[in-house]
Amino acid sequence: MAALLSACGAIPQASAPARKAVSQSTTQFTPRPEARACLSNLSATRASFTPLPDQYYGAGCSTLGTVKLASLRSDEAQLALSNLGPVTCPLAETFAAWARFGVDRAAQQILGSALVKIETMGSFNCRNVAGTERRSAHATANAIDISAFVLADGRRISITGNWQAGSPAERRFLTAVHASACKRFGTVLGPAYNAAHRDHLHLELSGTAFCR
Repeated sequence: MAALLSACGAIPQASAPARKAVSQSTTQFTPRPEARACLSNLSATRASFTPLPDQYYGAGCSTLGTVKLASLRSDEAQLALSNLGPVTCPLAETFAAWARFGVDRAAQQILGSALVKIETMGSFNCRNVAGTERRSAHATANAIDISAFVLADGRRISITGNWQAGSPAERRFLTAVHASACKRFGTVLGPAYNAAHRDHLHLELSGTAFCR
């Protein structure tokens, strides 16, 4: 999984070796007061999730205020997820809204079939942005890599297979979900950015607006 995530960031990134947790909660988990509003908002989306204890891995890597998402909801159905690790609650909330309003509705309008599953390459990964000493957003569970979308009619629309080689409708769908992501997330990187992102969309909450 670390190899799959190694390409993400505002510039190409290299994998860093996994680190063992140096500090971990051993008491019953109670969300911090500032996190409760986000968890309440996430519950309102009808996502299925579990709040996770805060963990520190050292050297700038941590999973603070994170959740484990089991599924999301569209207007009418459950949306399955694959390969997704811890994500921060604000990222999960934004992801849930994008899946429902930006992806499922685009799938129905453009491809004539509802979304049933989002395939990912993961979220948390303790590593740097390549060539720098700056930690990737993945190192704090604040980014998700999206590889494909599965529709109710059985079609699988992947970044690798359909971004350039798909039908006109499939390419229009992927362009639409990319544009929708750019309106919701701070940093969105896809195949148009560089070869390292040829097979996924990198979705990151950040204080900057960078969409490629």
